[in-house]
Amino acid sequence: MNNVINHFKTITHHRHIVIYHAFKCGILFQGLMHDLSKYSPTEFWAGAKYYKGIKSPNEGEREALGHSKAWMHHKGRNKHHFEYWTDYNLITKEMSPVEMPVKYVVEMFCDRVAASKVYQGKDYSSSHPIEYFMRGKARRKIHPITSDLLETMLKILDEKGEKEAFKFAKNLIKEEKHKN
Repeated sequence: MNNVINHFKTITHHRHIVIYHAFKCGILFQGLMHDLSKYSPTEFWAGAKYYKGIKSPNEGEREALGHSKAWMHHKGRNKHHFEYWTDYNLITKEMSPVEMPVKYVVEMFCDRVAASKVYQGKDYSSSHPIEYFMRGKARRKIHPITSDLLETMLKILDEKGEKEAFKFAKNLIKEEKHKN
């Protein structure tokens, strides 16, 4: 029962941080809708079963089953994950990454910063999100433009702090709205 309560607290705490970050970036509605699928039975019960509090329970499910049904459910419903943005490429005949719309890249930025804050707790620093990103960069299948934009935001966070990073993200959102 403790895992159920702790998992609920963790995902809710994470969502609240994302909502605050999304507000700062000018995408409040996305923040309010962020990760609601984590409360669905498919994701929630797996999250509670494999909850450790220091990393995603999807890792535990992968270790136990060889894959994570919760993650497959989650990435297929949440556009702020680059894994959502893949499609069959008619030229290569393979699944290929697709460039993400800016508003979802900004939400992904908010998500990654919030996840670092939740899992690092008092040890969080603004360098953690970019360090985590860089560790996986070589093996990540993400559109290069999307990757570069996320990396830029994470570097601004590390070098100039949250206020500047959120300002940069908010300006990206404004620019994107003016294009449409």
